[in-house]
Amino acid sequence: MIGVLLLLFLLPFLLYIAAPQIRKMLSSGVCTSTVQLPGKVAVVTGANTGIGKETAKELAQRGARVYLACRDVQKGELVAREIQIMTGNQQVLVRKLDLADTKSIRAFAKGFLAEEKHLHILINNAGVMMCPYSKTADGFEMHIGVNHLGHFLLTHLLLEKLKESAPSRVVNVSSLAHHLGRIHFHNLQGEKFYHAGLAYCHSKLANILFTQELARRLKGSGVTTYSVHPGTVNSELVRHSYLMRWIWWLFSFFIKTSQQGAQTSLYCALTEGLEVLNGNHFSDCHVAWVSAQARNETVARRLWDVSCDLLGIPVD
Repeated sequence: MIGVLLLLFLLPFLLYIAAPQIRKMLSSGVCTSTVQLPGKVAVVTGANTGIGKETAKELAQRGARVYLACRDVQKGELVAREIQIMTGNQQVLVRKLDLADTKSIRAFAKGFLAEEKHLHILINNAGVMMCPYSKTADGFEMHIGVNHLGHFLLTHLLLEKLKESAPSRVVNVSSLAHHLGRIHFHNLQGEKFYHAGLAYCHSKLANILFTQELARRLKGSGVTTYSVHPGTVNSELVRHSYLMRWIWWLFSFFIKTSQQGAQTSLYCALTEGLEVLNGNHFSDCHVAWVSAQARNETVARRLWDVSCDLLGIPVD
């Protein structure tokens, strides 16, 4: 009995001592590419905070012209100025993008296409997690609407520019949570059954299916696409869940920083010779295993067609 009590007393102390090594083990993936990006143009969604901010900062450090596509423009402007000061790169621009509103997505794309001749890197990073049941401006369930359909439409609208700028890349930020996801076409908007945690998982599975189908359709175009699991990261993504915020706080010693979480996105955006792995899923800067659902080509193609129909995009 005394031994058990002693162990319980010592466990927090031992975890505290071991935390740096555990964090290092969980954060092993580092983008080591030395590629520089003068003359290149990049768009990062959700770049005003967290992983998106760190991704945009690194792209700017390498000389790219970087667009911070943000819902909160005021916060985005503060971040853009911070990045400009840190990197010396003044080509860090903020543009309004609300992925929960297709009118905002179309307005962003229209403005970008009028402003830029090229697009070399598109990082679909923004997302929502464990929201109470709610709908986007267009009536889509919030997780599938923002995490999947919003980025699906944005990519579609920018696709010709990506092709014209080839070689170019699309990086879709997914999650290990996709393993719990399923695409229920009869309940895609969560109206028959809704669980906030599972809705997030479903949308992250959709990210991977979208990546694989996009890779198949773009084969030979010079545009390649990758999905990534950034790891468990200390970010604002858990803001909708008190439980997740408490868990994040409790295990904060073992959770990645936003800079560490950005490494796999950067790896897929920058690493030379990665084209042969087009359509793959990555974690810690290595190809990662995905669920059987995520490898289902029939579901991927059907999801593509359904997404096009919901968004008013002609199905080819």
